[in-house]
Amino acid sequence: MEQIQFPLNFEFKITTFSNDFTVADAKGQTFAYVKQKMFKFIEDVQVYSSESKQQLIYNINADRWLDFNAAYSFTNTAGHELGKLVRKGWRSMWKARYHIIDENQQNLYDINEESVWVRVMDNFLGEIPILNFFTGYLFNPTYLVTDNQGNLVLKLIKKPSFFGRKFELVKTAEFDKENTDKVILGLMMMILLERRRG
Repeated sequence: MEQIQFPLNFEFKITTFSNDFTVADAKGQTFAYVKQKMFKFIEDVQVYSSESKQQLIYNINADRWLDFNAAYSFTNTAGHELGKLVRKGWRSMWKARYHIIDENQQNLYDINEESVWVRVMDNFLGEIPILNFFTGYLFNPTYLVTDNQGNLVLKLIKKPSFFGRKFELVKTAEFDKENTDKVILGLMMMILLERRRG
């Protein structure tokens, strides 16, 4: 995934029973198909090179079934761990906060939700009958990816759509290309977690 062109577009399928989405580059070419196994106590996610699911390229698995402070490991097809996404427990109840760490347990990037009020208003309106159908158009969170120096390198933006189907990943600064896979895998898992929360 090192040579991909930004921005990237994540689009969930609404015609399937599983929690799955495609990732396309700036040219509209799909380079990843992400599928979450249903009815699992522990998160189990497969990343394929295309929707045909002929070539599995990565797995993402949780280390526990309760996701407070859970870590989600990225492994390649040989079973080697590349890194993890770590959710920061109770601090994430109101405002999403995650860390992307490498295979040596070193922190690489932080992911922070830009505004807590977007989540609060989204949850509030989501409790009102009929109006809850429009939350996907009215309240759309943005997630900021920063490096260890606090530099903003990426923005993940939820686009207005029913069912929270579309996200766009925009690069705001250069970052280590060797970490591209880890960052994108971390954001893939985070989208699955955050979309479920509303």
